[in-house]
Amino acid sequence: MKLDVITLDGKKAGDIEVSDAIFGLEKRADILHRVITWQLAKRRAGTHAVQFRSDVSGTTKRIGRQKGGGTARHGAGKVSQFRSGGRAFGPIPRDHGFKLPKKVRALGLKTALSSKQADQKLIIIDDFAMKEAKTSAMVAKLAKLGLSNALFIDGADVNDQFANSIRNIPNIDALPTQGANVYDILRRDTLVLSKAAVAKLEERLS
Repeated sequence: MKLDVITLDGKKAGDIEVSDAIFGLEKRADILHRVITWQLAKRRAGTHAVQFRSDVSGTTKRIGRQKGGGTARHGAGKVSQFRSGGRAFGPIPRDHGFKLPKKVRALGLKTALSSKQADQKLIIIDDFAMKEAKTSAMVAKLAKLGLSNALFIDGADVNDQFANSIRNIPNIDALPTQGANVYDILRRDTLVLSKAAVAKLEERLS
């Protein structure tokens, strides 16, 4: 399919031929859900921990008499019922990540790109190059494009002046092609790709 290409100033800059196998797939909420769940699980630290009975200091002597004391028959002072006692069934450090087939991950990225195209939330820009890193100039350009919540994906590297210009603008992010992922694409309203990004993505996903 052919998509229009514009400049950062919103002017027409021709068109580009993109692959239907990457930008023309049907929406698959199940695939997107699987990939996002995998991404978020993988980024969890998993460092949650508590102290169990073996980790706390306390007496192991029976508390009171077995019978006739009128209280529970505790056998140690390190149980969870007592203050400073070890917790029962608490979380332990572990890895929350799980395996997801490469083909499913690739299909998830293709589906995310296709869903943005289907929703008319995909913009192709000729180049992200800027003469100087100036936030006010970038805000004006975004206003011309009608963007207030967007993800910009450039080629192998994001242009330095462009990256510095959007750094302090809320809800505007930029990534190189290598960092393109389903979660970041879907969490922003509009996806903006450079021509270099389109070429890199097609090379990566073909």
